[in-house]
Amino acid sequence: MNSDIVFGLFAICGYQFSPRIADIGDARLWRTHASADYGPLQEASRHTVRLDRVRAHWGDMLRVAGSLTTGEVRGYDLIRMLSRDGRPTGLGDGFAHYGRIFKTLHLLQFVSDTGYRRMIGKQLNITEARHRLARKIFFGQRGELRQHYREGMEDQLGALGLALNAVVLWNSLYLDAAAKHLAAGGFPVTDDLLARLSPLQFDHINFLGRYAFFRPQEPGRRPLRDPSPENGEEL
Repeated sequence: MNSDIVFGLFAICGYQFSPRIADIGDARLWRTHASADYGPLQEASRHTVRLDRVRAHWGDMLRVAGSLTTGEVRGYDLIRMLSRDGRPTGLGDGFAHYGRIFKTLHLLQFVSDTGYRRMIGKQLNITEARHRLARKIFFGQRGELRQHYREGMEDQLGALGLALNAVVLWNSLYLDAAAKHLAAGGFPVTDDLLARLSPLQFDHINFLGRYAFFRPQEPGRRPLRDPSPENGEEL
């Protein structure tokens, strides 16, 4: 049910939610008209979206979308408000039925479109690379929520996010500088090569010690190192 609500929230805000469905064989396909003939999918789409429930809450759903878009409410707080004791509220039920339309479209495209599946796999690889970096930084119990208190956990996760974003920014700046340096030297820096670069690498970063946040006396980037064997660097 929560995944249906998430599909609805993404759709009403103008985004496409494209997750990999773990048990896709057990996933339901939904129809909007009970008496319509869906051809080869007639037997697969036995469940009907209640459009009347979507219409009944449409005004409130639009107001929720506005609050999400402007940042007045956070997504995880909203998910908690749209359900109680594992059951959706009236507004949550409206979002769920709305989301089932887009969840069904997603499932059909996932099954039939190889390029779509490849795109989702690429997104998941990026997400897992982000998780690996977060586990390496190790702030806030590796990002796992283990305590019963809330404010302290938010501080821990906030520190993890700050350090992770700092690493990504650092890597992005130096990847950009290195690419421009190579291009200026005649190396063919193609778009395909740039697309394979990732700011989520961390083998070159020393994570031991303390994290110090201060303004450097001499702002600017460090000079790039020459990796040629003549300069003592390993290729």
